[in-house]
Amino acid sequence: MNKVRWKAVQPLQHRDYRLLWTGLAVALLGSGLWLVALAWQVIELGGGPVQLSVVTTAYSIGLVVCVLFGGIAADRLPQRSVIIAADLVRGAVLLVLAALALTGLLEIWQLAVGAVLIGAGEAFLIPAYTALVPKLLPADQLLAANGLEGTLRPLAQQATGPALGGLAIAALSPGVAILVAALTYFFSAACVMAMHVRPETAEQMDAPADGPSGVRAIVGDLREAWGYVRTTRWLLASLLFGTFYVLLILGPLEVLLPFAVRDQLGGGPGDFGLVLAAFGIGGALGALAISSRRLPRRYLTIMTLMWGIGSAPILVLGFATDLWVMAVGAAIVGATGSAAMVIWGTLLQRRVPDHLRGRIASLDFFVSLLLMPVSMALAGPAGSLFGVTAVFIVAGVGPVLVSFAVVWFGRMRSDEILNPLDLAEAAGEGAETSQLTEGASNRISSDA
Repeated sequence: MNKVRWKAVQPLQHRDYRLLWTGLAVALLGSGLWLVALAWQVIELGGGPVQLSVVTTAYSIGLVVCVLFGGIAADRLPQRSVIIAADLVRGAVLLVLAALALTGLLEIWQLAVGAVLIGAGEAFLIPAYTALVPKLLPADQLLAANGLEGTLRPLAQQATGPALGGLAIAALSPGVAILVAALTYFFSAACVMAMHVRPETAEQMDAPADGPSGVRAIVGDLREAWGYVRTTRWLLASLLFGTFYVLLILGPLEVLLPFAVRDQLGGGPGDFGLVLAAFGIGGALGALAISSRRLPRRYLTIMTLMWGIGSAPILVLGFATDLWVMAVGAAIVGATGSAAMVIWGTLLQRRVPDHLRGRIASLDFFVSLLLMPVSMALAGPAGSLFGVTAVFIVAGVGPVLVSFAVVWFGRMRSDEILNPLDLAEAAGEGAETSQLTEGASNRISSDA
C-alpha cells in the first residue's frame, strides 16, 4: 500500500533527478516572478498595453525562433551542459536588467532585447530537460517524474512565483524582483552542476565527426526528425491534434475569459484570479493523480480523449452565472489537460529513440507555439462578431470531435496494443518488489 501511495514521488529517491527537479522548481518560481516583475517594470517606465505587448512578443519570438535549434543541441550535445548554459544565460540577462532598473537606466527596448534572450534560453532548456530525464530514471518511473513536473509547473510558475513577485514589487521595486528571479536561475544551474551524470561517449551522441557540418547538418537533423514524425502515425496524429487544440482553446482562455467573468458574473480581477487559480490547481491535481498509478494500457486513446472530451467543460465558461460553476469548469479542463500532458511527456521519453528525443520534443513545442498567436488574434474579433458564448461553444465542442478523428487517423487503438508500456512498468515494479523481498529475507536471516 505504501508503495502505491508513494509512487508519485519515487523519482525523488534518485540523487541526480532530485537535483534536477529542485533546480527546475526554483527556476519556475523565478519565471513566474519575472513575468509579474516585467509587467510592472513596463508600467513604471511609463509604458502601456502596446509596450507590454511588444516585450512579451519579443519573448515569444526568441522561443519560437530558437526551439528547433534547441532540439538539435539537445541531441548533439550533453543535455546537462545545455541546461546549465541556458540557466546561466537567463540569469545573466536578468542580472543586467536588474542592474539597469535599480540604477534608473533601464528602457523598454532593453527589456525587449532581454526578453528575446530569455525566450531563447528556455527554447534550449526544454528539449534538453526532456531528453535528460530518461537517462536519470528507470522507465517505470518516468510517468511519475512527468507527474511531478506537471504538478510543480502550475503551482510554482502560475501561483507561487507571481505571488512572490507581487510581494517583492509591493515591498521594494520591480528591479529587486528581477534580481531575485536572476538568482533563481543561477541556483538552478548550480543544482545541475552538482549532478553526477556520466559523460556520453561519441557513439551515444548524434554528431559523427565525418558527417556534414554547419547549415547542412542542421537541415539534415531537422529532416531526420520530421521523417520520423511523418512515418510514426501516432506521433504525427498527436502533433496535429495539439495544433488544433491550441488554436481552439488558448485564445478563448487568454483573451475572452476576463470578459466572461465581467459580463456573466459581474466580477472583477479578484474573480478572474480565482478562476485562473482553479485552472492551475486542477492541473496540479490532475498531474498528481495520473502519475500515482501505472501508465494506462490504452495510453494513446486515453491521452487523446482526455484532451478532447476533457475540454468540453469550457462550454461552462460561456454560460456560467455563478463563480463556483465557472471555477469547477476551469478546474476540470486544467486537470484533464495536465493529466494528458503527463502521459504525453512519458511517451516522448519512452517511445522516441534516444538520438531523436530532443528534436522531437522541440518539434512538439514548436507546433504548440505555432498557432498560439493566431488563436489569440482570432479570439477577440470572433467574440465581437459571434459573442463570447458562441466562441466558448466552439472551444468546447471542437476538440471533442477532433479527438475522435485523431484516434482513428492515428490508428491508436491498434498501436497501443502492439506496443504495450504497462507490462514493462509491471515488470519493473515486480523486479523492485523482488529485490525488496530478497533484502528483507537476508536481513531476517542475518538477525537469526
